[in-house]
Amino acid sequence: QVQLVESGGGLVQPGGSLRLSCAASRISFSLYPVGWYRQAPGKQRELVAQITGSTTVYADSVKGRFTISRDNAKNTVYLQMNSLKPEDTAVYQCNVRGTGWTIGTFEYWGQGTQVTVSS
Repeated sequence: QVQLVESGGGLVQPGGSLRLSCAASRISFSLYPVGWYRQAPGKQRELVAQITGSTTVYADSVKGRFTISRDNAKNTVYLQMNSLKPEDTAVYQCNVRGTGWTIGTFEYWGQGTQVTVSS
């Protein structure tokens, strides 16, 4: 089965940085949109950043601070998070979706990695 595995979360002080990774098996990240989402307790899940080919989009709240990128050789998508704020605290998940010629329409989620920004 397709599997997405996130890593890199942890506890960081405000103003610090973290780099999240999402590694995929049985699917190529280069072929489909890949997004990073986050969800804080009691809040709706929101899109943080997405990469489709060479095109990237960001939520206004993270634009200029976060960078999404992809390493095709490693089949891994990254989220570099700089100048972290307490409001960035959430469980971060990666997502891939699309329509494959042989597998049809699909959407997969990673298990999530906790990011906590606190003094």
